[in-house]
Amino acid sequence: MAENEEGNSSRKVIVTKDGPYIVEGGIPLTKDIIVDDEDGVPREWEIRARFPEQESYQLCRCGGSSDKPYCDGSHLSNGFSGSETANVTGFNKRYKLYEGPGLEMKDEAGLCSALQFCHRAEGAWRIVKNRSGDPEARDMAIDMAQKCSSGRLVPCEKRTGKELEPKLEQTIGVVEDPGKKVSGPLRVLGGIPVESANGNRYEVRNRQTLCRCGRSKNKPFCDGTHLATRFDDGDESLR
Repeated sequence: MAENEEGNSSRKVIVTKDGPYIVEGGIPLTKDIIVDDEDGVPREWEIRARFPEQESYQLCRCGGSSDKPYCDGSHLSNGFSGSETANVTGFNKRYKLYEGPGLEMKDEAGLCSALQFCHRAEGAWRIVKNRSGDPEARDMAIDMAQKCSSGRLVPCEKRTGKELEPKLEQTIGVVEDPGKKVSGPLRVLGGIPVESANGNRYEVRNRQTLCRCGRSKNKPFCDGTHLATRFDDGDESLR
């Protein structure tokens, strides 16, 4: 097996059939809080806590565990169907390109997890198309796109087309969104491989979000359904 970006070939997330995510290779697990700006729009990520280090652990993906974010076996009794429905076509065959005076941005809407960092100001798309010739606006658009943890938005250099991906530590983040009073997906960062229940590997990407409410129609990835269902894992930051 080829080594991943951190040089640790054992690191991966395995999707089990109608069951949890098995995390292998000692991947750090953190609690990641969405911090809103004065207008109530997501602006920053805050790493609120780090879970105890473990070489291997299981994370709930049915939404029913009483020990979230860990699995407690609830999927065995609550009828959870974890059938994987995600499109396996590579990102670079699916995105729409937005071009502006100083920046380009790739957008694959099918990956959206509704975390809404792209909603600041007039939105990432209009900034790229209309104002990216201005250095300050360009930097804002890059920042917004890079904080899109699903990897839906990828900013690129205008002249060369080079993708402007942030350098991310390999971690899995348990998302909490106090502004909307909901718990969100799992942020899988830094190029951690995700394997399907049938043993195939999804495209390895720098930023991905995995469903943990159990309701996504794009399993194993998040599609933002946690907002509509008001998913709450019991975290005190939502109170």
